[in-house]
Amino acid sequence: MERSSSLLVHFDKGTPALANEIKEALEGNDVPAKIDAMKNAIMLLLNGDTLPQLFITIVRYVLPSEDHTIQKLLLLYLEIIDKTDGKGRVLPEMILICQNLRNNLQHPNEYIRGVTLRFLCRLNEVEIIEPLIPSIISNLEHRHPFVRRQAILAVMSIYKLPQGEQLLVDAPETIQRCLSTESDPSARRNAFLMLFNCAQDRAIDYLLTNVDRVSDWGNSCRWLFWS
Repeated sequence: MERSSSLLVHFDKGTPALANEIKEALEGNDVPAKIDAMKNAIMLLLNGDTLPQLFITIVRYVLPSEDHTIQKLLLLYLEIIDKTDGKGRVLPEMILICQNLRNNLQHPNEYIRGVTLRFLCRLNEVEIIEPLIPSIISNLEHRHPFVRRQAILAVMSIYKLPQGEQLLVDAPETIQRCLSTESDPSARRNAFLMLFNCAQDRAIDYLLTNVDRVSDWGNSCRWLFWS
C-alpha cells in the first residue's frame, strides 16, 4: 500500500540491490551520499517498499547526524514509516527515536528544534509524544520566535488528539499566558489560533480585553481576529 505524507513524489520501484546501496551509503561518512541515500529511501517508501532492514541502520548512522538536511530528511522518513502494528500498538523499536527527538527539542540550533516541533504536529502516537511533553512546553519560551511559533502549533496539534486533553491538561491556560507576553506577530497569531480552536472562551476573552490594541498587531493577526 502506498503511504501518505507531506511530500508527493514518483519513483520507480526499488530492488534489493538498490536497498543495499542505500544501506552502504547511510553507513558511510560521506554527507552528500548519505543525503542522496535518505532521499532514495523515502522515495521507495512512498512507492510501497517497506525497507524494514534500513531502520536499525538509520538509528545507528543517521540519528546522530548534525547535518540540517539529513535531520530534515530523517523526520520525513519517520513521518512515513509504519509506527504501529496491525492492532494499532506502537512498535517497540519506535521507542528508539524518542531520545533523539528529545535531544532535537533541546538542541542549541533553533532550526533543528523548529523542524522537530513541526514534525510532532503530524504525529499521532501518544506513546512517542508523551515523554516529549516537558521539552515541547519549554520551547514555548525559547528566545527565537521560529521555535516558539512551532512549539505553539505542536501544543495545538497534540491537544486536539483524542487523548490530548489528558496529555496537556493546562494547554489553554499556558497558551493564553504566552499570548499575553508574545511579541512576534506570527507566534501571537498561532497562539490565538490555538485558543480559537481549543478554548474559544479564552480566545473571546483575550480579544475583548485587547480590542484597543488590534491596530498595533500585524496584518495576519488582524485578519485572523476579524475573519
